[in-house]
Amino acid sequence: MNRPASHGATAALGVCLTLLLAACTPTTTTQHPAKSDAKPVTGDAGGTGVAKSAPFPSTYRMPTSGPVLISGATVLTGTGERLDGADVLLRDGKVAAIGKGLAAAPGTQVIDGSGKWVTPGIIDIHSHLGVYPSPSVDAHDDGNEATAPNTANVWAEHSIWTEDPGFEAALEGGVTTLHVLPGSANLFGGRSVTLKNVHAVTYQGMKFPDAPQGLKMACGENPKRVYGNRRTLPSTRMGNVASWRQSWSEAVEYQRDWAQYEARRASGAKDLRAPKRDLRMETLAAVLRGEILVQNHCYRADEMAIVLDMAKEFGYKVSTFHHATEAYKIADLLAEDGVCAAVWADWWGFKMESYDAIPDNMVIVDAAKGGCAIVHSDSDEGIQRLNQEAGKGIASAARAGITITPEHAIRWLTQNPARALGIADRTGTLEVGKGADLVVWNGNPFSVYALTQQVFIDGALRFDRTARRALPESDFMLGQPAAPGVSQ
Repeated sequence: MNRPASHGATAALGVCLTLLLAACTPTTTTQHPAKSDAKPVTGDAGGTGVAKSAPFPSTYRMPTSGPVLISGATVLTGTGERLDGADVLLRDGKVAAIGKGLAAAPGTQVIDGSGKWVTPGIIDIHSHLGVYPSPSVDAHDDGNEATAPNTANVWAEHSIWTEDPGFEAALEGGVTTLHVLPGSANLFGGRSVTLKNVHAVTYQGMKFPDAPQGLKMACGENPKRVYGNRRTLPSTRMGNVASWRQSWSEAVEYQRDWAQYEARRASGAKDLRAPKRDLRMETLAAVLRGEILVQNHCYRADEMAIVLDMAKEFGYKVSTFHHATEAYKIADLLAEDGVCAAVWADWWGFKMESYDAIPDNMVIVDAAKGGCAIVHSDSDEGIQRLNQEAGKGIASAARAGITITPEHAIRWLTQNPARALGIADRTGTLEVGKGADLVVWNGNPFSVYALTQQVFIDGALRFDRTARRALPESDFMLGQPAAPGVSQ
């Protein structure tokens, strides 16, 4: 059983990392499986690709906001660039201009960026906010539909409680977009959803318009433990794989049956009876068509390799392996297949499959040619400090003799997750024409002393540390006053 590398071992690892980094492509050319033209799931009745009205559509509307000019800041664009003493102009919800000496038209709000840093808004690719809201009580336990190994028919968005105070806590940590997934009890846990971190009465008011849904899959200990205790399949890792393959085989048949039905109907055949609609198979068929992106919980390198082989067998694409504590072992394979690894900086050892972790995991994944590393939370607390998690990765690399610049590391929090979620054409980087999702920090965002000053989503100010709270504080975050006579 291996444990995280000691400082001595890490120093030796630096030689390997140096060679890998030397072979890297420029930071702006990282490839990724998520298609920029990926379409949202249409809700058709069986995988035929016939577009129909999408069920539960987003009702989010970009708010009206005046122009804003942030002047004289250090700007990390998320594309690998760092601009010192630069200005960022926001207008009509978009990034209108980036440069030096930008003029402010009458009516423009000017924010003095001197000594401050500006980054794209943070994107958390792995969150359970809303489906496991605060406070953590049984009545709020809505993330795992642990009733069958395949619950691809359920949608995480139907469990989201929009009043979870965790959303605002995440906003104060600079998170502007988050991807909410079902839990990992099942082999197929259901559909995931991408949200804008805005206040709304319904989840549809938070739903990122036209963002592709995800399919949560889970490897390893979790599904075999949940169902092995019930003496049902799967109870072993081989049972996991057999169950996946059986489901994918059924999805292929389901898609074929609907294609044959549609072809016969198009040819004018009469008295046809459509195949029975199966919501589980409908989700899997949408994955096979590339409309839903696979987000796969998986720790061990050997299991990730098995999943990649299975994906080739059935013709689907894995977008991202989540947690992936052993991704460093197959960093070249992940890069070759265009698969991201969403990881923690140093969370490990809490179960057997998480023991063979090293603190340089994200750095090695990132260093592979075409590699795609993402920092994620999987935590209502960790989501508030994702910038510090990335900072730990920078520190681990430094101990190995590798320099990771802030302009490179910010991509772990912004550009890479945007690509993995199929929304990189609209957010994740500060580029003219993209959505004005950004954070103004009081200094280097990777410092333990960094605090968000302002957070903008689509150009609208959503958080200002110097202003009064726009919303009442949740009762669940207030706590209780100290007892009389107790110092506070």
